[in-house]
Amino acid sequence: MKKKIIIFVVAVLFVSLTTQTQAQVQITNTDKYITRDQMLLANEINESGEPFAEALGYDLDGLDPFVLNSPDSIAYTLGIENYEYSRYQLGTVISRSGIGLHMMWGPVIMQKAAMEPDGFDGSFTGGIPNGFKEDDELIKNMMHFGMLANQMPPANPWPQFAEFISGDPHLPQAIDPDNFMHDFATLRWNRNLMDKTLNPGTLGQTLMKQYLWAQDMLSAFHDSLDEGIEPNGTITPDSANGHFDPYNNVFFGGDNLDGFIGQVLTAEAINKIKFVLNTLAYDGTTLGMVDPATYDPANGIKYFPAKIAITEAPVGINMPPKADSFVVTDSTSDLFDQLSLLWGTLNFKNMMDPDNSDDPAHIAYHSVFDGDPFPADMLQTGSPGPYDLMTGASKVIFLNLMAMHYNAELGTFVNKSRLNAGTPQPGDKISTVNAGYITMVLTKMAEEFANTPLETMIISAVNSQASFMVNNLQDNSGGFYNSFCIGAGHSSENKLAVSQAAAARGFYATYSLTSDNQYLNAGNAAYDFLIDNFYVESEMAFKTELGNDLATYTPRNFAIIAGGLREANLVGGKQEAPAIYVRFFKKVANAMQLSEAFATGESGSDSDGDGIPFIPQQPDNLPPVFATKATLDIISGINEQNEDFINQYAVSNFPNPFKGTTTIGFDLQQPTNLSIDIYSLSGRFVETIVLQSPKPGRNEIKWNAQKMQPGIYLLQFKTNETFLGVKKVVLLN
Repeated sequence: MKKKIIIFVVAVLFVSLTTQTQAQVQITNTDKYITRDQMLLANEINESGEPFAEALGYDLDGLDPFVLNSPDSIAYTLGIENYEYSRYQLGTVISRSGIGLHMMWGPVIMQKAAMEPDGFDGSFTGGIPNGFKEDDELIKNMMHFGMLANQMPPANPWPQFAEFISGDPHLPQAIDPDNFMHDFATLRWNRNLMDKTLNPGTLGQTLMKQYLWAQDMLSAFHDSLDEGIEPNGTITPDSANGHFDPYNNVFFGGDNLDGFIGQVLTAEAINKIKFVLNTLAYDGTTLGMVDPATYDPANGIKYFPAKIAITEAPVGINMPPKADSFVVTDSTSDLFDQLSLLWGTLNFKNMMDPDNSDDPAHIAYHSVFDGDPFPADMLQTGSPGPYDLMTGASKVIFLNLMAMHYNAELGTFVNKSRLNAGTPQPGDKISTVNAGYITMVLTKMAEEFANTPLETMIISAVNSQASFMVNNLQDNSGGFYNSFCIGAGHSSENKLAVSQAAAARGFYATYSLTSDNQYLNAGNAAYDFLIDNFYVESEMAFKTELGNDLATYTPRNFAIIAGGLREANLVGGKQEAPAIYVRFFKKVANAMQLSEAFATGESGSDSDGDGIPFIPQQPDNLPPVFATKATLDIISGINEQNEDFINQYAVSNFPNPFKGTTTIGFDLQQPTNLSIDIYSLSGRFVETIVLQSPKPGRNEIKWNAQKMQPGIYLLQFKTNETFLGVKKVVLLN
């Protein structure tokens, strides 16, 4: 409760600069949905949603999704809006848009279909054989999931096991306003406008999103009245033989819908990783399979290349197309791609772990992975199950990272690598974003592979990468350069906000693993630099590049900043971070969210009062995803909104830009107590200067800024504590 009060007070204090001066976010691109970036966004705001709110001490049971900012803006934004936007993305990608390969052709479905007896064709598709068993097998599985969850499947879904890298989100048909939440036919995207290319990062970030929802949805049970039941090791949906018991009135999932969707997400994830291991492993010449049980990169590397273009072939009337060929179009091994895939497999490994009974959620998972609905692990059955699949995939990806991306001499990973005649050819550059995220993901791997032969290697890589960041990417001010090139040193271009946020993300994770205070200090330094140099309190937004007043937002950079702010609070103890995140979310995320559907927020028109249209009323026929790009002109916005103030009081300062001191002039109609509060561009209060002898007419006051750092400062004019306006000044070296 104390945390909640502190955050509320901070949020109130942060309103010191009036919102009257704010410029508005301008959407500049909605034509290209980049799946990897949108899923990264969905993952980071998912973690900045309910889990974050609960960690802050909020009780979310009393939230009303139709009452905006109640009981306060932090609870509502974290508990409702982050939840909504994350869920919208998930539903759009995995079951509605069609941006990927259909589950009918997933490896598990095809394997099961091949084992069905003669005469199975047509058993679940109206009794009329069409020459395929796969469609019947898929429907059979979905009906079984529905029975286990007590939930009917939706009509016309497009479940998929492998997502394409991009597509145009504009819906090519009108949305059915009455049925679109139960019949997905009118939510399908134009397949001809999709880039039908597979990419490990896209598959990985979607896998991570599937995990985040599956682990939540399947973490409890429910009864026939849709009332939740907490697992305790005794209550279970299963009978003694491990299969579902239809008579004990216990169903999978926290409620009907969660139970069904959670099973579908898990099935998609299992098919995806089986497909990746069976089909997308590349030896530099040929795509094929890699066997995790025997894989050793020293005997020949098989990795997952950056781009694999597919062609599709029609297979029959009312049947989804099937991949016909796979061609590597970019043989690069990309670090962010690999860590994205590893991030997802590690977390599913944790969910499926048969030896983890630490909480009710993992007790519930044991019933999910005991043979019905999904196979148990190899120690129980003698055959590899989903747990072994995720464990093996994690090992393969990690071993390839160490063989292809890790520079042992310098102790850093590099962004790019490829094979030349079977020999790794690593690049010479590491970005701070990649360094931060690979460090964070490897701390998760250290936890999952504790007490195994890999543990020492993983922890060594974490410590080396974090140490490299401190020694080679951090400057004397605590800020972080954007990248480092071996043989040339750190980059010289303007620092980016994402570099600071990702560095913080990596250091906080390393500190959580190692308890080494140098990494906590480095994480806090990165966060402080981000706030002091990029956050503009008067605009409730971040500059995205140092020295550039035009902020450019994408799903990717919003996601990375969100992750850094969250961890700064949870690990770094930065009490103001939640308030900053909420203001940033409301200013930028609410502007970039293109529409809303009835999950928890919209039921028609603008039912929750946040200005985001209900999906059937979206003027450009866009689904509930984020805009591809948006901009915010931070400084010009302040100037434009203050023209009346500047003109009325004839405000000036000379010189401007200035060195050392500047004279601020203004006209007064009558003697008035006037003060000027001075803030850095990030919103940090600097000092107050006061007009000592106000008189009618022209007045002047000098500001001595010789001890200040060069940069842009905002002068906030007040008379008798009444806000007048803001003037921008520029201090030179």
